Amino acid sequence: MSRTFLYCRVSTANQFTENQVLEVKSAGFDIQSNRVVEETISGSIAASERPGFQKLRDRMESGDVLIVTKLDRLGRNAMDVCLTVETLANEGIRVHCLALGGVDLTSAAGKMTMQVLGAVAEFERDLLIERTQQGLKRAQAEGKKLGRPVAVKTTESVQKLKSQGYVQTQVASELGIGIATVKRHWNTI
Repeated sequence: MSRTFLYCRVSTANQFTENQVLEVKSAGFDIQSNRVVEETISGSIAASERPGFQKLRDRMESGDVLIVTKLDRLGRNAMDVCLTVETLANEGIRVHCLALGGVDLTSAAGKMTMQVLGAVAEFERDLLIERTQQGLKRAQAEGKKLGRPVAVKTTESVQKLKSQGYVQTQVASELGIGIATVKRHWNTI
């Protein structure tokens, strides 16, 4: 017998998943509360690395249905979303997305939709890279200095303590900075 699960995700603690649950209920789905997994984690974290999503996957079986309100609940990266949907499909789990009219993303039409969305996402990413590179070239041509600003005072402080015989961990503690920062300024000058 097919069971229906709902995966709700928000990125920050000051956001809430209630709207996602209400949206699914208003679409006519009656999902048992023990089959709703809510998670607060960035969409940039791959679904396979999210504790809540892993808990959900452990509970689901072939023939089950997973509902998400939008594709970005599964991931911000189109490749990750496609991989997640494909992995679930290989396990016999259907994935429905309400924002796409409730289409089953594991069906033929759903796969085509995913491919089109993936192509659009790749196109947008390529355009962003092009615009960024053009902006960097323009800034360089205008003589602007790019990159991290030089932290002269930090270098001086690190070098002073180094000359007094401090080791890197002592310098970090003394200055209240991270060890990685100390290492960046350790062998300069």
